[in-house]
Amino acid sequence: MSFSEQIQEIEAEIKKTAHNKSTEKHIGRLKAKISRLRREEIDRQLASGKGGAEGFAVKRSGDAVVSLIGLPSVGKSTILNRLTNAESKVGAYEFTTLDAIPGILEHRGAKIQVIDLPGIISGASKGKGRGKEVLSVARNADMELIVLDIFDGPMHLDLILEELWQVGIRINKIRPDITLKKTSRGGIAISTIHALTHMDFATMKYIMGEYKVVNANVTVRCDPTIDEFIDFLEGNRHYAKGIFIINKIDLAGNRLDYYLKKFPTDHEYLKISAEHSENLDDLKDDILDTLNLIRLYLRPQRGEADFEEPLIVPHGSTVGAVCKILHQEFVDGFRFARVWGTSSKHAGQMVGMSHILSDEDILTIVKRR
Repeated sequence: MSFSEQIQEIEAEIKKTAHNKSTEKHIGRLKAKISRLRREEIDRQLASGKGGAEGFAVKRSGDAVVSLIGLPSVGKSTILNRLTNAESKVGAYEFTTLDAIPGILEHRGAKIQVIDLPGIISGASKGKGRGKEVLSVARNADMELIVLDIFDGPMHLDLILEELWQVGIRINKIRPDITLKKTSRGGIAISTIHALTHMDFATMKYIMGEYKVVNANVTVRCDPTIDEFIDFLEGNRHYAKGIFIINKIDLAGNRLDYYLKKFPTDHEYLKISAEHSENLDDLKDDILDTLNLIRLYLRPQRGEADFEEPLIVPHGSTVGAVCKILHQEFVDGFRFARVWGTSSKHAGQMVGMSHILSDEDILTIVKRR
């Protein structure tokens, strides 16, 4: 049997199996088998050189990377052109964009690379419509902008999320806080911080058996579902932030509320008209806010701070992380740093590498002589 046939057979077995406490272990192992088979199928394709056409070559640029994901003709190219300096071809027909087209969004001192990807279709994760190449670019992005049009968006949403899920992209999900250390003997020992409500220890061990894990110490600091535990064991999931965009609201006219009510309520949506640049400033703000980046102003020891070009770093960055970004010599020769701003107790506070910086802090790094 082919990989696809095996997967279909297992999926059919899951559907006909009653979901209750007594079948929890069985369902968990079946899901683990599906996940393993999908990974083996991809590995086999890559090894045989049958993974499809060459992937889109997009060099990372800027402070973060954002990809535009959606079905054909939902307005991704227009959004890219309005947000950035790129010129993506726009047309009133499907599959206008046949390559990955990058542009740079400059906003609030940050430079964000935005990539317009060809529209995905049902079966993209299995290679249809160059879907694997498209989704491989999305896997390397820090954020996904999921673009839906006002008319067909509700039925497109599940399709998009399913295709992203199948290639291991988890939108707005938290990585399971689990650690596993294999041992040479002793079986599997599991310790937990919180009560487990989705599965018990026996189910965990049963699933680990599918991955040939028989001796290990496992620490679980969350309450994972079966799917989340499998994601942890697979170890190749991409956890990306996402913004859901409803485009073309100008075309709905006075029936806008009617169409908006058709969208699932388990997501928040930003409603825009890319054609008329409506709410695009809100989109720019949302991108930066969701990426959770902060601005730092560097100040030389004997000089003034540079307020024209801030250094953009992730929220929660330490002085040590900034030193690594700037150059290894700042790490090797670090003596101390001085900070002005909300993270400091007083102006010019002397701090070490572990000090956590805040947005718009001014930073001076002092090296050993």
